[in-house]
Amino acid sequence: MKGNRLIDRFGREVTYVRMSVTDRCDFRCVYCMGEEMTFLPREQVLTLEEMALIGRAFSELGVNKIRLTGGEPLVRNNVMHLVRDLGALPGITNLAMTTNGSQLPKLAPELKAAGLKSVNISLDTLDPVQFTQLTRTGKLERVLEGIEAARAAGFPRIKLNAVIMKGRNDDQVVPLVRFARDQGVDISFIEEMPLGHIDEHHRGETLCTSEQVRELIGEQFELVASTENSGGPSRYYHFADHPTRVGFISPHSHNFCGDCNRVRVTSEGRLLLCLGNEHSTDLRAVVRRYPGDIERLKEELHSAMELKPERHFFSAEGEVEIVRFMNMTGG
Repeated sequence: MKGNRLIDRFGREVTYVRMSVTDRCDFRCVYCMGEEMTFLPREQVLTLEEMALIGRAFSELGVNKIRLTGGEPLVRNNVMHLVRDLGALPGITNLAMTTNGSQLPKLAPELKAAGLKSVNISLDTLDPVQFTQLTRTGKLERVLEGIEAARAAGFPRIKLNAVIMKGRNDDQVVPLVRFARDQGVDISFIEEMPLGHIDEHHRGETLCTSEQVRELIGEQFELVASTENSGGPSRYYHFADHPTRVGFISPHSHNFCGDCNRVRVTSEGRLLLCLGNEHSTDLRAVVRRYPGDIERLKEELHSAMELKPERHFFSAEGEVEIVRFMNMTGG
């Protein structure tokens, strides 16, 4: 422990927590999970009260940003209670959410009122047929309605997230950039991460690097590198003629571990110290053995900093090194 902050062995301070509220989702995106999934039994998932306590403990240890993820966070019953609890924490200046957008048409105004500051919406293609192929169960029209609802609700920051796969949706890079500019929102392009065994495609063959995506954009738009930092792993570029920002998250082609300020809490209460490693500690055991004991929980969080590795290693061939799916990891 270094004061009242969370600092690991390499001098990096944790100020950002991604918290999964459920492993369930109403989509079955091909890069995120298998088509037939077995989800966690309810008793293994943290209660909303337990999640709120963990969020409070992090906020008292210097964390100022919490991102709620899933699965799809908005399919969790009564999740708005958690949003309000976390939104009321004085230390949390940025309460964010990553969502597939399917529930935003009905929930966007309530989320804004509950204290949510920013929303990332997954959108990998603007082609309705391709969208259903990639999500297996999703409808593009519903997500577009969700984006419009988020804009109408007045969120100060809305960002689209697109996972680009070679031969699958790389033809959508420029249309997605045009759409982001038209909507007045930001967009980040994400390299597919080799988490969980899938049979649907070979990740080594579909990997589309951030450099390749930038080249596709560069054929139509001039991108200028920016020093702007949103507190996450995105490296941002901007346009000379438009305020939309374009981010690139590059776990394969550009290791961003040197300044990592993030940890993840899974829906079952595992504190993951690194996306690409299995280093973790069991927070569920602590909050259930010592209900309401925030000091005990903070001690556990301090101790866990010793487990945070220096970096991750992802195979360029897309070989799976971590068997958990992204829906288990949390966004």
